Amino acid sequence: MDENREKMPAEAVEIIKKVFGVWDCDITNIEIAKAGMTNRSFFFDCKGHKYIIRIPGEGTEQLIKRSEEEVVYRAIAGKGLCDDVIYINAKDGYKITKYVHNARVCNPMDMEDVALCLAKLKEFHRMRLGVAHEFDIYGQIQYYEQLRQQPSIYEDYEITKASVWQLKPFVDCLPKEKILTHIDAVPDNFLFTSENEETKVQLIDWEYAGMQDPHVDIAMFCIYAGYGRDNIDHVIDLYFEGKCQLYERVKCYCYIASCGLLWSNWCEYKSRIGIEFGEYALKQYLFAKEYSEIAAQYIREGNLCEKWNTSEERLSWQREQAAE
Repeated sequence: MDENREKMPAEAVEIIKKVFGVWDCDITNIEIAKAGMTNRSFFFDCKGHKYIIRIPGEGTEQLIKRSEEEVVYRAIAGKGLCDDVIYINAKDGYKITKYVHNARVCNPMDMEDVALCLAKLKEFHRMRLGVAHEFDIYGQIQYYEQLRQQPSIYEDYEITKASVWQLKPFVDCLPKEKILTHIDAVPDNFLFTSENEETKVQLIDWEYAGMQDPHVDIAMFCIYAGYGRDNIDHVIDLYFEGKCQLYERVKCYCYIASCGLLWSNWCEYKSRIGIEFGEYALKQYLFAKEYSEIAAQYIREGNLCEKWNTSEERLSWQREQAAE
């Protein structure tokens, strides 16, 4: 008997039995996977293949709308973007996927890895997929604030929040083609495999995905990696293939600030229910503080909103949208 069988919830075992039409004894080689920030998972073998079953983590029901996640997986099915989903339950969040053998995640300090991730991200963005729900960053910040049910642990939180919020008019004045965006496009969610000496990249864990400006994914990649300014600018340049306009770069800085505040509140909620993320949580808050100031300085000194409204770039963008 597998020593980890007792650690796998009985409900998970019953789901596996029902999905594959097997008995308890047919579920073998159970292993505890590395715990994610939102969920926990188990590897198991069944009918000659290896799979992963995802078990929603504590408090997840407050963070994820599983019915929307199911819609996202239907939207990306067959597009070569992610792992094969065998089973997903829109009510309780259990999910079974095929195990990807000999896979590794992106090393955010290896810029060759990073370039491959951004190429996959652009491939996904260029598909311009759509779903009915949106991921509203500012709305989610306020929602996570309510979930923590107590003042922030950061004494200057309200000042930082006001600093992030002052960027919103600039972000709102810029054009944004809202498409299906991953939202959690962090280095750990890019899987690398090799096939016939060719590297294949998959993008996994689509729980937070929704309609949004796809450039949010750039910000999410950078803040999870804990990048400094040089690496952030390098990632932006890679994504835009060296053709990033100043207003686009500053918009990415705005997203770094707002997404930092978003995940800072997310971490505070998790802390309230007994799950700590230590240095990661603090870094998210510091991204909100630092990049709200950086972006605000660019906007103020460059008068970027007014310049955008009268610029050739705006007219060019409008022509491109009309042509499409």
